[in-house]
Amino acid sequence: MDNELVIELRRLEQQRGTGVLIVGDGAFHLVEGAIVAAECARTTPLDRMVVASGVATTEAWRRARAGGEDRSLQGPRLETLALLSVFDAAYLLLAAPVPLAFHPGPPHWLTSTCRITPGALLHECTRRGDPHTGPWPIDLVDRVAVVPVHRVRRRRVVLTGGQAEVLAAVDARRSITGVAEHLGRTTYGCLLAVRELTGAGLIEPPVMVALADPITTAPAPASAPAPVRNPTAATDSTPPLRRRVRQAAAVAVPDRWEPPDRDVLIRLRAALEELA
Repeated sequence: MDNELVIELRRLEQQRGTGVLIVGDGAFHLVEGAIVAAECARTTPLDRMVVASGVATTEAWRRARAGGEDRSLQGPRLETLALLSVFDAAYLLLAAPVPLAFHPGPPHWLTSTCRITPGALLHECTRRGDPHTGPWPIDLVDRVAVVPVHRVRRRRVVLTGGQAEVLAAVDARRSITGVAEHLGRTTYGCLLAVRELTGAGLIEPPVMVALADPITTAPAPASAPAPVRNPTAATDSTPPLRRRVRQAAAVAVPDRWEPPDRDVLIRLRAALEELA
């Protein structure tokens, strides 16, 4: 993994740059060359993960961003979520060449909570594997609705708690990005779960004709669960996406939900002991 974004992150590390690196539909916040925060339009915002996990309330998050102090936003639990948020955004932003623009500025307010070197970030993204492989390549995370099969063609399927949670949130309208934000989970974790559920024959595999515009999920009545099409599709010449149902052989779904890197586990040992 050695593209223009990687080169720029390493250059900013050497120059101890502080500011915001705008990368396509996301950004990296750096302090003296270290990455302290990151976001991407295709991943779940950190504040949503914080509130969904019960670490803090929405109001507490707003106070912290405004410079206030809150004990719930100063401990290892926030550091854990901040790390996952950065890894999640980086995994998508590093997947394809995008325009870059660095703007020097003051340190991000999460500087004391999360600091990741570009080397550690690249190691974690590499460990996660090629984002373009599998039945659900990363290009589809916000462009194709996840559709459950209408009829399960096996007698027994063993699911982990995370996989069951994702399957319950699949409604034929939400994309993987939408499911992740709905649950307050990382997009990468939901991507793994959707891939595994597809292999287990519980979710329809996508057949990509051409990429459509990102899905904009809107409330729909219970009687109309069909996927929501982008309002610009009628004037776009892009051919539609087709899906087919694949009858998968009976396999055991592996018990896997976004396993953290060993280095991160060592760094967050105190957080894991607290959450145990």
